[in-house]
Amino acid sequence: QVQLVESGGGFVQDGGSLRLSCAASERTGIDSAMAWFRQSPGKEREFVAAILWIGGRTLYADSAEGRFTISRDNAKITVWLQMNSLKPEDTAVYYCASGPYMRRNSAEYHAWGQGTQVTVSY
Repeated sequence: QVQLVESGGGFVQDGGSLRLSCAASERTGIDSAMAWFRQSPGKEREFVAAILWIGGRTLYADSAEGRFTISRDNAKITVWLQMNSLKPEDTAVYYCASGPYMRRNSAEYHAWGQGTQVTVSY
């Protein structure tokens, strides 16, 4: 089974930026879409952004559009999430995922990384 490893999380101030990375162990087992989700204590896992390996079509949550940018490198089997203008409400554990469809529903994704913590201070 493919392994996904997130990195790049950390502490930033309100308005700051972070760039998250999700590296896959191998292309075999990776589905058509990659996505970023986030989860805070007591809340459900929330969709952030998704991208297709072929064509690069993207999908964003309303809260992310205009501030976050998802990108991928097929050769490196890596997906990034550039997060700008971060707000305290963006604080969460961010997970990358792989699935057959580019959807907002977490249930559509079968492989998940361990997550990386993002904390945005006031």
